[in-house]
Amino acid sequence: MISVTDKAKDRIVELRGEEGHTENHNVRVSVKGGGCSGLMYDLTFDESISDGDDVFEDKGVKVIVDKKSLLYLLGTTLDFSDGLNGKGFQFINPNASRTCGCGESFSV
Repeated sequence: MISVTDKAKDRIVELRGEEGHTENHNVRVSVKGGGCSGLMYDLTFDESISDGDDVFEDKGVKVIVDKKSLLYLLGTTLDFSDGLNGKGFQFINPNASRTCGCGESFSV
């Protein structure tokens, strides 16, 4: 399961409107190679769901994850911070053994 905090939900709804997306555009979270720790998170809007995708819904937000990325993301919480230490989406990932300083990449 991928969960979404209230702050992340509010920001997703706000961004969806700002970028002209409809409610049919869900949040796709994936993991790709790269970054200073080896793996990077990728967060996009997507209106298509493939056969190999898993879909989780939390607080009215549908999160799409492909099977390969799901291995790295199970149990992750998507949060949003707009504090002094940085602004943006954050991944609270219990599977990550190490993260970089910016929080955009990780290793397992």
